[in-house]
Amino acid sequence: MSIEYRGERFAGYNKPKRTPKHPTKSHVVLAKEGSNIKMIRFGEQGASTAGKPKASESDKMKAKRKSFKARHGKNISKGKMSAAYWADKVKW
Repeated sequence: MSIEYRGERFAGYNKPKRTPKHPTKSHVVLAKEGSNIKMIRFGEQGASTAGKPKASESDKMKAKRKSFKARHGKNISKGKMSAAYWADKVKW
């Protein structure tokens, strides 16, 4: 199932993809919650994020992850229609 929205192709709703050619944002997702559909760009292009937690993760990366979640916790809790939710899910 392929969806075209505003000239951009998506694999489906709520499936983030990389956008290497975008000047500022690293990812995009076509978010759908109920009948609302919204294209959300998120993540800083070229930023070094913590990625998925690893068993031998350094203390510095643990601190970065914790700091991001504390700073954006209110926006993350807004759900699928917020960029912070997707950044937390994909990049942190």
